[in-house]
Amino acid sequence: MRKKDAPHLDRIRDYWRGRQPLPVMVPTGVPKEVRRMAEMSRINVVGLPVDVVGQALYVDGYRQERSEKNEPAWESWQANKMDARQIGLHRSALAYGAAYVTVLPGDTAPVMRCRSPRSLTVAYGDDDVWPVYALERKKGLKGLVTWRLFDEEAVYTFGEDPKAKKPGADWAGEWLRTEQHGLGVCPVVRFRNTGDLDEEDEVVGEIAALIPLQDQMDFTTFDLLVAQHYQAFRQRYVMGWTTTSETEKAKASASRLWTFDDPDVKIGEFGQSDLNGYLESRESTLQHLATISQVPPHYLLGKLVNLSAEALAAAEAGQRRKISQRETSFGESWEMVFGLAAGAMGAAVTAGAQVRWRDTEARALASTVDALGKMAQMLSIPPQMLWERIPGWTQQDVERAKAMAAGMPVPPRI
Repeated sequence: MRKKDAPHLDRIRDYWRGRQPLPVMVPTGVPKEVRRMAEMSRINVVGLPVDVVGQALYVDGYRQERSEKNEPAWESWQANKMDARQIGLHRSALAYGAAYVTVLPGDTAPVMRCRSPRSLTVAYGDDDVWPVYALERKKGLKGLVTWRLFDEEAVYTFGEDPKAKKPGADWAGEWLRTEQHGLGVCPVVRFRNTGDLDEEDEVVGEIAALIPLQDQMDFTTFDLLVAQHYQAFRQRYVMGWTTTSETEKAKASASRLWTFDDPDVKIGEFGQSDLNGYLESRESTLQHLATISQVPPHYLLGKLVNLSAEALAAAEAGQRRKISQRETSFGESWEMVFGLAAGAMGAAVTAGAQVRWRDTEARALASTVDALGKMAQMLSIPPQMLWERIPGWTQQDVERAKAMAAGMPVPPRI
């Protein structure tokens, strides 16, 4: 399974990091600037949908719908510094189509680790909720490799020295230890970008569908650079006259007026290339990419002129719907993670607890505060319930504000 998935995942990684193949095959013997232009033409745009959606996904709490206090499993989130680690997990799930979190018992708190599909391979049976097996590969010092096999009972650790592998052998590993985890399921949770109900259960990320457009973008940019370098300026020619003296060549090229005694000598010039076609073609590709990825066009084209708040909201409506869908999908996965963490802590898993997402929608602070004030005044909504909707406020900010309002000791920032 790992060998089958590796080429596809490595290809996505290369495009994501701007290391995709050159737009053209540069033969040997061409000027060095042509190869340089081919390298410069790789303008990475497929990573933007990952950045735009990933920057709006932040888990901010895990609690009951009517509760103001997080569940006990939230302590394991803070202990594992998941405020920062969740960023890489969400980006990986968006880019590759899937990412994983492993949860194992620890000395003081459950141990949560985020894994990319390039480092962890998962096998499912009839049930696609919990895997049957999961295999993790981790490269250590001096080229040594550690493999961990997860199942519903234990974690089996193997060590491998690739340098000691015999010819024809698949691997040169040995069993090191077995650790029982006692969680009752294979402790690996999958985060899926999108999914359908087909039997193949194909996992699709944001980048794979945009690779053809990225190739178009690179090819058009290469043609633009070549035309700009060789044909974007007028070139003069002289027919019937030549000289081997560099001084005469330099003098002729710098002269404003050329005269020749020979009547057969003809002088002319090549017209410069029009670059507008290349620029329009590249802009059209960006528009197609914005349509397919649901990224607001002004993010790609940089055209943001006198847009009202309503027009800006309409332009970002598709993106917000996409973010809301990912919050629903990833939220269920995070709730499974918290369920495993609670089991590892020996705490009860409370039914009905849900993940809380931070509000990252772009709004003017003045208009937002005005709207919240009207909600409190005209609809008689308690102001404390509206503090969570203040842009940029985290759950810790809300708890500190409530403690200060009640005259209680202010909880420290974590």
